[in-house]
Amino acid sequence: MTDKMFAVFLVDDDAGVLKALSRLLKANDYEVHTFTSPQAFLAQHDSSVPGCAIFDVAMPGLDGLELQQAVTAGGSQLPVVFLTGKGDIPTSVRAIKAGAVDFLTKPVNDRDLLSAVARAKAQDGRTRQIHTELESIHARMSTLTPREREVLTHVIAGKLNKQIAGDLGTVEKTIKVHRGRMMKKLGLRSVADLVRLAEKAGILVQSKS
Repeated sequence: MTDKMFAVFLVDDDAGVLKALSRLLKANDYEVHTFTSPQAFLAQHDSSVPGCAIFDVAMPGLDGLELQQAVTAGGSQLPVVFLTGKGDIPTSVRAIKAGAVDFLTKPVNDRDLLSAVARAKAQDGRTRQIHTELESIHARMSTLTPREREVLTHVIAGKLNKQIAGDLGTVEKTIKVHRGRMMKKLGLRSVADLVRLAEKAGILVQSKS
């Protein structure tokens, strides 16, 4: 069965390469979209679609690395595999440092290409899972009142209810109520879980002093 939930975007100004790679990937149950120029790809790229890209390094206009930078600048975390007509160590190092999944030399070995695409698929899956988790966390955080959020920052700093009450100028009983409501809204039972969730949400821990 064809994997319609994962697309491979091929960008190469060589029509022969596009045809050969497209045939290989489709034979291995990938949905394939081909582009003969970086500009055509950028005009149609939708980062919400699960997938990866295979970019030729040497193309007129934007080269593969510049195309990768343009995609990243647009907020996409699309995994990229690079293809080059010649072994270029400095360029491959730059590509890998920029987050490329792999850097392969033409004519590319079928097994190497399929292996790189499989890694890209796994990477894309992990990235989207993390993104979904963060969206869920921020959605739950948005349900907190300003006071509940204040209490949260004090709790993850390790303060007791009595200390928090003193800091916020209220009584311990009120803090217990806010704390209980905050934990219920976030779907948490322990301070350890709260600390982990706050870290993922990027909430800084205040000092105890």
